[in-house]
Amino acid sequence: MSKAPTLRQFQDRFPTEESCLDHLMRTRFGERHDCEKCGKSAKFYRVAKRRSYACEWCGAQVYPTAGTPFDRTRTSLRDWFYVMFLFCSSRHGVAAKEVERQIGVTYKTAWRMCHEIRKYMAMIDGDEPIGGEGEAVEIDETLIGGRLPGAGWGNYRQNKTVVLGMIERGGNIVTKVIPNVKKTSLFPAIAESVKEGTAIYTDQLNGYRALPTIGLKYTHASVNHNRDEWARGDCHVQTIEGFWAQLKRGINGTHIHVSRQHLSKYLGEFEFRHNRRHRPSTMLDELLTSFVR
Repeated sequence: MSKAPTLRQFQDRFPTEESCLDHLMRTRFGERHDCEKCGKSAKFYRVAKRRSYACEWCGAQVYPTAGTPFDRTRTSLRDWFYVMFLFCSSRHGVAAKEVERQIGVTYKTAWRMCHEIRKYMAMIDGDEPIGGEGEAVEIDETLIGGRLPGAGWGNYRQNKTVVLGMIERGGNIVTKVIPNVKKTSLFPAIAESVKEGTAIYTDQLNGYRALPTIGLKYTHASVNHNRDEWARGDCHVQTIEGFWAQLKRGINGTHIHVSRQHLSKYLGEFEFRHNRRHRPSTMLDELLTSFVR
């Protein structure tokens, strides 16, 4: 397994604001590209005091930050890149208060930066279907959160958010926020994310029992945790439960609380890191080279 870049390596790669902007320009447009105004193949030169480059022929300007998480921001690009580095080097996430302390911005700015990066990580990771013929996928649901504002305690399940997780053994994970654990919520999410021909392993939740009858070619087996049955041959859900443990350690230890409104962003962040756990050296590069022109 290749190692993730160190802080010193990051600082050597992006020592100045100009180096960050040059990186964006080369990544999105290359050394030369056809000018949209004059149509000529041109080299673009940096415009002083602006985050833009001008065509050598007609002077038309392009802004490398347009359409990226850094669009219309006054925050230093080097700070943005550094926060991305923090997200890739941490296993349990980065709190906005930590970003506020480290780069000296307001909490509001730090909060926005973190959420923009989480959305960007989720976009890069995507939700490609997992499994297939000869593959095994573990499916499990978990409850995240606590008492909602204005809600009584009542049944504690009513005050939490249901998250469905599907993980291919040795492969990627896909998570989705769903309204409840009924078949009408579980089956569409599973059919969208798990390929036909997959061997599916779950716990004893009633909603999973009709999986082989929904018109897709799945094989299904389950373990009964209520009877202290944790594994039966290849049938277990310990892989997905390990992911839940890491996710909840991150939320409880780093973020303390995550609202239902923003939970999907945090899930995308943890998915991004988990799906690249065997190649940590590529995490930061993927974030810094995936900007679409």
